[in-house]
Amino acid sequence: MEEQRQVCGSVKDSKFDALFTDPMLPCGQILAEHLSVPSVFLLQQIPCSLEFEATQCPRPHSYVPRLFSANTDRMNFLQRVKNILFDIPNNLLCYFMFQPYSKLASEFLQRDVTVLDLLSKASIWLMRLDFVFHYPRPLMPNMVIIGGITCTHRKLTQVEKPCPPVLTV
Repeated sequence: MEEQRQVCGSVKDSKFDALFTDPMLPCGQILAEHLSVPSVFLLQQIPCSLEFEATQCPRPHSYVPRLFSANTDRMNFLQRVKNILFDIPNNLLCYFMFQPYSKLASEFLQRDVTVLDLLSKASIWLMRLDFVFHYPRPLMPNMVIIGGITCTHRKLTQVEKPCPPVLTV
């Protein structure tokens, strides 16, 4: 435990400007909250669509198809009902998947906190979406679509470039 405190103290003394993390496992956001630094998320989507709830982004059942529902953005009444019913197991999945992180965050931060509370404090959401593959949907101003990220073997140059204005805090 003492070693963990030393590591946390060392990270805090480094005075980072922001924390770049993946919200799928919210440990990075717990650390950002502990260090009181803004966080930048890079993700495609969270299985139970917490990114919509955390950003208070509208996600109407009649327009946005749910994951694995096989619906399109043009649904009849029964498909919309099916879309609503697909949210029930997603919410249960979300509860069981993120409950341990809520307990961890509450213990580490010394106050009651939920994963949704943590995710809602993100400064920027870099969304790996492409509307060719994903359905158009409403996005909030702090959600930036950067397209899909592919992995290729390239030789990296050592030239430093300034951060784009979108990423400056």
